[in-house]
Amino acid sequence: MTTTTSPVRRIEFQVTGMHCASCASRVQKTLGEADGVLVAGVNLALARATVEAEPEVDEGALVDAVAALGYGLVPAHEGAAGHDDGGDSEGADRGRVLAAALLTAPAVLLSMLGIMDTWALGLQGALITPVELWAGFPFLQSAYRGARHRRANMDTLIAVGTLAAYLYSVWSLLFGGHLYFETAGVIITFLLLGRYLEHRSKSRAASALRVLLELAAKQACVLREGREVVVPLAEVQVSDHMRVRPGEKIPTDGVVAEGASSIDESMLTGESVPVDKGAGDPVFGGTLNQSGSLIVEARRIGSDTALAQIARLVSEALGRKAPIERLADRVAGVFVPAVMALAAATLAGWLVTGHAFDEGLVAAVSVLIIACPCAMGLATPAAVMVGAGRAAGLGIVFKGGDVLERSGDLDVVVLDKTGTITRGELRVTDVVAAAGFSDEDLLGAAAAAELPSEHPIGRAIVAGARAQAVDPQWPLDFSSEAGFGVRARIGNRAVVVGRRALVGDVPEELVEAAQGLESEGSTTAWVRVGDDVAGFLALTDELKPTAAEAVAGLHAAGLETVMITGDNRAAAEAIARRAGIGRVLAEVMPADKAAEIARLQAAGRRVAMVGDGINDAPALAQADLGVAVGTGADVAIEASDVTIVSGDPRLAVAAITLSRLTLRVIKQNLFWAFAYNIAALPLAALGLLSPMIAAGAMALSSVSVVLNALRLRRFAF
Repeated sequence: MTTTTSPVRRIEFQVTGMHCASCASRVQKTLGEADGVLVAGVNLALARATVEAEPEVDEGALVDAVAALGYGLVPAHEGAAGHDDGGDSEGADRGRVLAAALLTAPAVLLSMLGIMDTWALGLQGALITPVELWAGFPFLQSAYRGARHRRANMDTLIAVGTLAAYLYSVWSLLFGGHLYFETAGVIITFLLLGRYLEHRSKSRAASALRVLLELAAKQACVLREGREVVVPLAEVQVSDHMRVRPGEKIPTDGVVAEGASSIDESMLTGESVPVDKGAGDPVFGGTLNQSGSLIVEARRIGSDTALAQIARLVSEALGRKAPIERLADRVAGVFVPAVMALAAATLAGWLVTGHAFDEGLVAAVSVLIIACPCAMGLATPAAVMVGAGRAAGLGIVFKGGDVLERSGDLDVVVLDKTGTITRGELRVTDVVAAAGFSDEDLLGAAAAAELPSEHPIGRAIVAGARAQAVDPQWPLDFSSEAGFGVRARIGNRAVVVGRRALVGDVPEELVEAAQGLESEGSTTAWVRVGDDVAGFLALTDELKPTAAEAVAGLHAAGLETVMITGDNRAAAEAIARRAGIGRVLAEVMPADKAAEIARLQAAGRRVAMVGDGINDAPALAQADLGVAVGTGADVAIEASDVTIVSGDPRLAVAAITLSRLTLRVIKQNLFWAFAYNIAALPLAALGLLSPMIAAGAMALSSVSVVLNALRLRRFAF
C-alpha cells in the first residue's frame, strides 16, 4: 500500500497595524487556528507573517480573519514583498506626538497657573479632546480590540485611566468639580513619544535584508556566441560564462574557468587577506575581483547563492527571536479587571450605604485615577530613554527597550576576530633578513617593488616601510602574478616579492623562522633581490589595543568569552591567547556562525554576539543580544541590537553593564508603580483620597519613577 503526502503550501504576508508583541501574538494565534493552516509564524520586526497550509487553503479567509482583529494582511504575491509603510507609519506617529505635545502644553500651563475662569476651563477641554480622541486613538482602539477578545494589556490600562480622567473632567466642566484634562493629555503625550521612538528602532531592523541584497552585482558581462554581452543579473543562467575584470564584483556563485586573481572575500568571510583563485576554484557573488581578469562559469543563481542564503539566515534568525512580553502587560491582565471591578464595587458600596450618587461617583473615579498607569507607563520608557541617552554619550546605540530585557541573563559572549578583536588590516610586524642584507635593505626593496600594487599585502608593506622612515623608490618595471606576488626592477636589480615558491630555494633557518611566525597567525611575504633570497616580512592583523582589557572586563562581569572566526586554527588560537580568550571556534564558515550560536543556545546558554562583518549578520540576529562594531558592515549593524560606534571592544562591556543596570531600574520603577497603586486603591475606595489628591499622588509617583531613571546619567565607564 502506498501513501501520499499532500504538498504543503507556504504563503507569506505583510502585516500592517502591529506595534507590540501582543499584536503579533494575536495575529499568529488567529492565523494558526484558521481552517487549513498547519503552522503560522509572525515576525514583528519585519512585519511579516509566514503560513504553512494545505494547498486548498483560502487566502481571502485568512485576510478577513486578521482584518476582524483590526490588522491588515497583504499576500506577498500581491506586492507585499516590496511593501514598506514604515516611513508612513513613522510619520503618522511623529504627527500624533507633536500634536499631542502642542495641545497638552497650554492645558498644563493653565492648570499650573490655577486659572479657574470659565473660558480657561473650557479651553482646557477643547485642547485635550483631540489629544484623547485622536492622538490617543491607537490606545483606545487596542483596548477595544482586547475587550472584544476578553484580554487586557497595557493599552487597556492607558485607555481606562485617561478616559476616566477625561470623562470625569467633562462631567465636572458641565456640573462643577475639579478638572483632570491635563492629566489625560500628559499621559498620552509621554506614551506616544515612547511608542514613536520604539517604532523608529523597529522599522530599521527590516533594512538589514535590503542592505544584503544591495551588495550583489546589478549586471554581468556574459560570453554569448563569442561576444561579451552585458545583461541584468536576473538574466544570468546556470553554466553561463562571465567575464569579470579587475575591480568588478563577481556577479553570482560559480567556478573560475580561466585566469587567476586575488578575490576580496571579506564581505563573506570577514578575513582581511584576499584569497588567490585559479582555474577550478569556487568564487561567490558579491565578492570583489582585485587584480587579474577572470572567466567565471555560473553554478548558483538567485536564491541559491551564498549571499542570498545569508539573507535568508538573517530573516529566519530574526523570526525565531521571540519578543519578551512586558512585565506591565502581564500584570495588567489581572490588574485592570480588578481595578474596574473595584471601581464598580466602590460606587455600589457608596450607594448601598446611603450616600449620594455624586459622592459614590467621585470615589469610583478616584479609584480609576489612582490606578491610571502614568507611573507604570513611564517606568520603562523613562529608564530606556535615560539609559539610551547615556549610552549614546559613550558611543553606544541601543535599538529598543526589549534589548535591555535580554541582557540580564547573559552568560557567554561570542566575539568575532577580524575587525572586532583585531584591527582588520595587515601590518608589518617582523622583518627577517638573510645573511648579507640589513632590515632596511630588505624593507626598502620590498616596498619599492610593491609601490604600484593595489594588493592589501603590498599596501601594508609600503606603509610599514614608510613607518620606519624608509622611502622606497619607484620601480622601473613592474608586473603582477595573480596569486603569487610581484616582480619589479629597482635600479639595476630585479626584485621579487611574494610566495616562497616565487623566490626559489630558501635557507632552512629562514624557513623555520617563517613557520614559527605563521604558527602565530602571521602572513609571510618573501623577497628576492637579484639572485639572492633577501629574507621575508611577517604581516599580522594586530590585536586592538583595548581588546585584552575588554575581555578582562567581560570576565569580571561573570561572562564566559568565546572567539569565532573563519581563520585557520593556529592563527585564531594565537590571537585568542593574546586577548585572554580561553575558547576558540575556528575555521567556521559564514553560514555556520549562526548555527554555532544556536548550538550554544540549545545547551541552555544565553548568548551575546559581538561582530562587524556581513558574515556576522546571521549570528548577530540569532544571538540573544547582538552587538555590532560600528566601523563594520552596515548589514551587521542593522541585524544587531546594539551598535558600538567607535569600534572600541571595551564598549561591549559598557553596553552590557549599562543595559543590565537599566533593566534593574525598570524593575524598580515597575515595583514602585504597582506598589503605589496597590497601597492607594483602598484609600480611594474608602473616599479618603479625592480625585485631586489622587492626581497629585499619581504625579508624585511619576516624578519618583523619572528621578530613579535619571540615576542612569551618572553611569561611568
